[in-house]
Amino acid sequence: MQVELTPLAGLMILTPDRFADDRGFFSESWNQARLREHGIDVEFVQDNHSLSRQTGTVRGLHFQAPPHAQDKLVRCGRGRLYDIAVDIRRGSPTYGSWFGTELSAENGRQMLVPKGFLHGFATCEPDTEICYKCSDYYAPECDGAVRFDDPDIGIDWALNGPAILSAKDEHAQRFADFDTPFVWEG
Repeated sequence: MQVELTPLAGLMILTPDRFADDRGFFSESWNQARLREHGIDVEFVQDNHSLSRQTGTVRGLHFQAPPHAQDKLVRCGRGRLYDIAVDIRRGSPTYGSWFGTELSAENGRQMLVPKGFLHGFATCEPDTEICYKCSDYYAPECDGAVRFDDPDIGIDWALNGPAILSAKDEHAQRFADFDTPFVWEG
């Protein structure tokens, strides 16, 4: 497994090895022992799977607050998406900074998004599926969102038209109004 550090502390790109032949490939997308060898000690309790039918679907920017904050291991099961994480740990030297990368079924890359980050993605192909592991169970009372297009964050989503949003994401709060429940512990 390849582990790439990003400019945002704790946010990593993981690329599992693929073993290919004329039938296709085999890949171990998650192995707790291998992650621990790289200093990643996360226990996952829930798997989520999402399908977005249209190109330009944006989901995010989401977070789940303590006491049910979640680490996420995100991958693309089909299609292609642009995955985004934003540091929201008060006191972090990169607070409010974002990082994005393409995840696709073809490239096999995964993003490890730790607690204290907003997370979102935009689909780059129709019928894109995202699969992700979470370190805590979904708790609706801890669920939150920040506007995906907030100018204070300034994410370049590289959309070729208007974003396709849920009502929740369309009415999400502005970053300037957001009172983060996360604190930098670095």
